[in-house]
Amino acid sequence: MNCDVVIVGAGLVGASLAAGLIGSGLRVLMLDAQADESPPHSDWDSRIYAISPGSSDYLRAIGAWQGIAPQRLARVEAMEVHGDVEGAEIRFSAYQAGRAELCFIVESREIQRALRERVQAEDAITTAYATRPVALAVGEESAGIELSDGRSIEARLVVGADGAGSWVRDAAGIDTDVRPYGQHGVVANFETERAHAAIARQWFMRDGVLALLPLPGNRVSMVWSTWDALAERLVALDAADLAREVETASHHELGALRLITPARAFPLRWQRASAWVRPRLALIGDAAHCVHPLAGQGVNLGFHDARALAQVLAARGPQDDCGDYRLLRRYARARVEPVRLMQATTDGLQRLFNNQRFGLQWLRNTGLRLSNGVVPLKSFLVEQALG
Repeated sequence: MNCDVVIVGAGLVGASLAAGLIGSGLRVLMLDAQADESPPHSDWDSRIYAISPGSSDYLRAIGAWQGIAPQRLARVEAMEVHGDVEGAEIRFSAYQAGRAELCFIVESREIQRALRERVQAEDAITTAYATRPVALAVGEESAGIELSDGRSIEARLVVGADGAGSWVRDAAGIDTDVRPYGQHGVVANFETERAHAAIARQWFMRDGVLALLPLPGNRVSMVWSTWDALAERLVALDAADLAREVETASHHELGALRLITPARAFPLRWQRASAWVRPRLALIGDAAHCVHPLAGQGVNLGFHDARALAQVLAARGPQDDCGDYRLLRRYARARVEPVRLMQATTDGLQRLFNNQRFGLQWLRNTGLRLSNGVVPLKSFLVEQALG
C-alpha cells in the first residue's frame, strides 16, 4: 500500500492533522491500534479538555468544530485562581479581554467523534483502526511500515501522533527527556447544587491543584492534579465520599456535589523529544512533548502542532516531497519556542505551588494578590492562554 502521509495515532491531534490535510493534494493513511468505537451521547465522558479560542478556530477551519453538538459545549466566561491562604487569588474575565469566552470545555469523546466524521467523509483519507505497526524503515526517498497483520505501507512521510509512549518516536531511535512529577491527574464529573455561572475555578493547595470546570447545565468536570498516594485514595473512594472530599477542597463553592462519572487517574510527567523532525519523520502532540495540566494547554499545544504541520505541507509549493527534511524543519522551527515557553511556565508553576517552604509560599500568594490588580499583566496572561 502506497500513500503520501501515514499518521500513526488517530486521537484528537492525529485526526486533526488528517482533517487539516484535506485539500492539500496528499493521500493520507491514518492508523490506530484502538478499535473505532463510539459510546452513546447519553453518557458523559470523564475526560474533558479546555479548548482555547485559537484551537476552536483551527477545528472550525478544518470542518470539525461544526460537528460538535452545542449542548455538549460549555463556555468559560471567567476564571478564578485561588492560592493556599485567604485572599490570595486572581480573576480573569472574558469581557475584560474583549472576548465572548476564555475557552470552551468539551468532552474528549465529542471532539473525537466530530473529527472522525470529518475525516471519514474524505476519499483522500483512509483510516485503519485496530491496526498496529511493528517495524519502521526509513530510506532516502520513502519510509516503510510493517503492520501486525502482515501488510506493508510505503509513504513519503510518517507522522507520530501516538501519544507520550510513541511507538514512532521509539522506532526511529529518538531520545526523550522524561521527568515524572510523581503525580496523577484525577478526573470525574459532578452535578452541582449551585450554578457554576460559566466560571472555571482552580485552587492551588498543599497537596496539588484542583480545578472545577463548567459543563453544560449544573455540571462540572473535576481535574485534581495531586501526589500519587492521594490520587490512589481518591480513585478508591465511593461516590458519596469522593463528592464530600471535593466539596471540602473547593470550600463548598458550588454546594453539594453528586458524582456522575467514575473517577479516573492519569500519570503526569514533563517530557520532550530530542528531535521533532527527521527526514521522512515528524512528531506532533504528546509524542513530541508533554506538559503539566494545571494550565489546561496540553491538547491545545497538540492542535497548534497539527495546524503548523498541515500548513507547511499544504504550502510546500514546488517542493513536492512532503517528507523532505528541509520542509519539515519549517514546522519544527515554528513550534519549538512556543512549546518550550509553555513547558517552562507550567513546570515553574508546578514547582512553585507544590513546595511548602515559607519563602515560596509567601511569594506565590503575594504574587497572586499583586497580579490580580495589574490589568496589563492579566491581559497578557489571557492572550497567551487564548492561543
